[in-house]
Amino acid sequence: MKNITINKPVQVTALGFKKNLRAYPRQIEFDGRTYDFVDSGLSCLVKRGGLASQILTLSDGRSQFRLRSDNHGGLWTLLSMSA
Repeated sequence: MKNITINKPVQVTALGFKKNLRAYPRQIEFDGRTYDFVDSGLSCLVKRGGLASQILTLSDGRSQFRLRSDNHGGLWTLLSMSA
């Protein structure tokens, strides 16, 4: 699989919740297509100065997606996806 760098904002249209009640994207819309994720995936918190970002790796069963949240889940950016 080839990884494609995108780095564009996406619209999160559905949320899921982990066992600790932390929210994560369950569905996104990008370029007129809807992607449904099968699980919560891997996540890490990256701190830079006074700013913090959450990076998530999710899958729709066929492709892998990397998303970043800069605003506690309010603004999401699709960093890359596999094709």
